[in-house]
Amino acid sequence: MSLRLRILALVSLVAVTAVGATAYLAFTQVSRQVAESTAADQQTIAHIIDELTRYGETHGTWEGVSRTVRELANRTDQRIKLVTKQGTVVADTDTLDGRTARGVSDLIPMTVDVRPRFHLPEARDDRAAPDATLQAIRRYRSGVRFAACLTRNMLGVSVSTVRLGVPEYVADPEAAQSGPHVVDDCRARSRATDGDVADAEAVAGCGVDVACLEGEFVDRTAGVAPVPLFVYIGATDEPGLALRPWPVVAAAVLVAMLAVAGTAALSRRLLRPIDDLTTAAARLGEGDLSLRVPAQGDDELARLARSFNRMADSLQRGEERQKRLVADVAHELRTPLANLRGYLEALQDGVVTPGPETFASLLEEAVLQQRIVDDLQDLALAEAGALAYHRSRIDLAELVETCRTAHQTAADTVGVTLLVRSAGPVAVDADPDRLRQVIGNLVTNALRATPSGGSVTLSTAGPVDGRVTVEVRDTGVGIAAEDLPYVFDRFWRVDTARGRDTGGGGLGLAIARQIVTDHGGQITMDSQPGRGTTVTMTLPAGVACPPP
Repeated sequence: MSLRLRILALVSLVAVTAVGATAYLAFTQVSRQVAESTAADQQTIAHIIDELTRYGETHGTWEGVSRTVRELANRTDQRIKLVTKQGTVVADTDTLDGRTARGVSDLIPMTVDVRPRFHLPEARDDRAAPDATLQAIRRYRSGVRFAACLTRNMLGVSVSTVRLGVPEYVADPEAAQSGPHVVDDCRARSRATDGDVADAEAVAGCGVDVACLEGEFVDRTAGVAPVPLFVYIGATDEPGLALRPWPVVAAAVLVAMLAVAGTAALSRRLLRPIDDLTTAAARLGEGDLSLRVPAQGDDELARLARSFNRMADSLQRGEERQKRLVADVAHELRTPLANLRGYLEALQDGVVTPGPETFASLLEEAVLQQRIVDDLQDLALAEAGALAYHRSRIDLAELVETCRTAHQTAADTVGVTLLVRSAGPVAVDADPDRLRQVIGNLVTNALRATPSGGSVTLSTAGPVDGRVTVEVRDTGVGIAAEDLPYVFDRFWRVDTARGRDTGGGGLGLAIARQIVTDHGGQITMDSQPGRGTTVTMTLPAGVACPPP
């Protein structure tokens, strides 16, 4: 499986799992909240029923219940509707609020029945039961009339006591003080005797039958007792919360699909640089060093792309240097080989007569060719790290003086003053022969570039910060600033015509730089046209040399 598919599968799995878990937790949480809300609604319903029951038992009538219903609706934020068994609406908060009554056909109503539960005690005198029943009927009928009268006049009513299950109604103390005449009038009205004869006859007909007496109480008080009510809470056309799992599942699937699509796009965006790198690496392996990859941003892939581009640049420069080296070597060897071939063909054809001058010229060309081959071999060994070094403790000041002595004759021949400046012994651990080769090459180049009457100065200094320096300074023609970066390249010459009289073989500085590098040092060149050139070589300092 490719990396892209593995990333896509992993991130998709995480996304789907996270979305599924979130959907499950959300559905569970909502279900629990709905269950808690349902429980809270049950408490609200119980509270409403209790308040309505208390009102009916206290007032003995449903007159004036609309005010209580409205207060309950405001406290519970519920729609409340009271209906009798015959369908008569006693109170409806929709109507009280001036709005069209909503439907309740699908709601299950609660029943409120506040009619008294008359019962005769177990330990009783059977002969007194008819009288107790008749008194209870008359007391309840009178009490209900009294309570209804007080309610219609906006006076408070309460139940003082309950005897044989029948409440006895009295006016609240505040009502008695605020409206004593009304209370007296209501009490007088409640003592009406209509129905007393019928009540007595009905009760007498039961004799001492308790069940009959209790039934007669219900029948004889039905005309004044509050009728049972159906209580509807809510409305069927109100929007409710339906817990259906499929919308949640559909939303989870949609989110998961979006997560997968986003992951696919993201993986494509992230893996595109890897695809570019793969393509470029394949082209690089086939020999195409010109392809580069885009490197935008500063993330890991961008840094990898820049590293690849630097590697490709280095390989391309290396290949170009190799091609240039082959061309330079061919150019350097072509001229001496052509000269040798021309002389040999002339000798063979008898055009040139053999003599000391001819053989001297042939020897000069052979020596030049041998020197180029030797320099190439030294450079190849040095760059490969296979050049042999025999290190020892030497004094650079003494080594520089030796080089001056060796080149003094050449300097005198071209009319250049060769000087040495040194403040004392300068110790280094190095191969003396290789360092003489480096300094000798620098001095040779300086003498070649310095006109008659000029000077070449060799100086040593140090140690400073653990480093010593050797400088070769001339007062020659100098080198242009644009040519300085190339002076240590192989076969590079200041003279673009590549003449050996002014430029040498072009390998000396390249060999010198490699030798100095192998000694842990550096070599640099500073030059200005018409004012001369200074080559500075720095090396690690060794233990101070003992005095001579």
